[in-house]
Amino acid sequence: MSSQAQKGMTAARARRLEFAIIGFCVVALVSIFQPFSHLLFSAGCVGVVVAGLAFNLMPFCRPGVSLAKVGQVAVIVLVIFAVVVALALASAWGYSLYLKS
Repeated sequence: MSSQAQKGMTAARARRLEFAIIGFCVVALVSIFQPFSHLLFSAGCVGVVVAGLAFNLMPFCRPGVSLAKVGQVAVIVLVIFAVVVALALASAWGYSLYLKS
């Protein structure tokens, strides 16, 4: 393994990752509030959800943290998001069964 992989991200790489996440958040918000395109609005809505999940990576955008650690945190965030979505869908399905009876 190289010494760069063991040390983690440099300050410049961590700053670029941080600015990329913030930039994605800004672009998603701008696309929601633009008054011209419904397609761009829809993409912005999805983008805001993804950006909100990506914003959980911000505490790990610092020098010395490896990209593998950031990826591991991203996978954990996605698994938690999938579990929450599954619980929400199961709850909605259960409520529909309740309303049918």
